[in-house]
Amino acid sequence: MKKIRLNGEEKKVHASTLVELLKELKLPLATVLVEQNGKALHRHELEKAVLAENDQIEILQIAAGG
Repeated sequence: MKKIRLNGEEKKVHASTLVELLKELKLPLATVLVEQNGKALHRHELEKAVLAENDQIEILQIAAGG
């Protein structure tokens, strides 16, 4: 397990990549925006992004509304 900061809160996760983290959190890749250590990532960058101990991750989920 690794310790990360997720949306401002400390969390221990099994994931070793951002895509695995999204799966672990049950968040669909198509509806999220992700920032890793202050850098916003494009969707194609998520596939290659590796999680490290103490990474700061911000995840915003996009929701349609009316």
